[in-house]
Amino acid sequence: MQTFKAYRTFEQDKVVSSRFVDMSLEDLDPGDVVIRTKYSTINYKDALSYGGAGKIMRKFPTVAGIDMAGTVESSKDARWKRGDKVIVTGYELGVSHDGGYAEYVRVPGDWIVRRPESMTAFDAMTLGTAGFTAALAIHLMQHNGLAPAAGPVAVTGATGGVGSVAIEILAKQGYDVVAITGKQREADYLRRIGARDVMLRSSLELSSVRPLEKATWAGAVDNLGGDVLAWLLATSKIAGTVAAVGLAADMKLSTTVAPFILRGVHLLGTDSANCPMSLRQTLWNKLAVDWRPDRVHDEVRTIDFDDLPTHFDAYLKGMARGRTVVRVGMDSHP
Repeated sequence: MQTFKAYRTFEQDKVVSSRFVDMSLEDLDPGDVVIRTKYSTINYKDALSYGGAGKIMRKFPTVAGIDMAGTVESSKDARWKRGDKVIVTGYELGVSHDGGYAEYVRVPGDWIVRRPESMTAFDAMTLGTAGFTAALAIHLMQHNGLAPAAGPVAVTGATGGVGSVAIEILAKQGYDVVAITGKQREADYLRRIGARDVMLRSSLELSSVRPLEKATWAGAVDNLGGDVLAWLLATSKIAGTVAAVGLAADMKLSTTVAPFILRGVHLLGTDSANCPMSLRQTLWNKLAVDWRPDRVHDEVRTIDFDDLPTHFDAYLKGMARGRTVVRVGMDSHP
């Protein structure tokens, strides 16, 4: 029986740990389609899961990795055939269903996105779940009225995967982007990928935010939650749109109804894991062409599968910048 390498997460005596193991296809969670993995990525969620810090995993043991790009190896689903180039992100992948940190994955056909012709597997994972989440946030904001003429757009957690991709996509569309970061040393990087201005998070007066502050932002992509999200809502313009995509600072939100009923601010929950497939495919098609973030793409780090465990701590400590692509497959085909 053929075996392959996988990075699997276990729980024993309430202690969570992850390690490389050999597996067979029969060991994987059920699904109609077997895909040979070429690339995966590191997302903040992956960093939380590998040692149990974020209680991300809902089943043990589970192969980690919440996204992957590769080629269909075999299929019992008529929509997919051997050789199809595909992407899988979200749903239960790497959470309660064996994920992308393995040379093969097996998933339901309903979870699979057809990779756009102009997008290689590597390109897809320079985006991954983080890049897709950024695209979904911007789509939701524009659907709710955001336009470049409305005013500046703030992006918090700006140096992370979601933040970096969001900045470049927004800048490419003519938005005036202000990056909010805790890392002064990364100001040049943020301007290089499209930020017009950079604000340090330490400069924000978060301890005494009033229900309504000076109307500043036409939109915001927030990766942090907590007091920063409350401040963004209070400083939004009339009909402003704020996409909540993360909780890197705090899951709790202490705010008032004032921004919503006195300025008509839209707080948009951004759930990339359960995004409808029709919209999912549309956004990946945009990311392949019109929204392709070339500057973030050029700044990506690529690591070998064997080196994966050494890169999680940088994400947990807030030291990572941009995107990290994991080379899982043994070949270099697109």
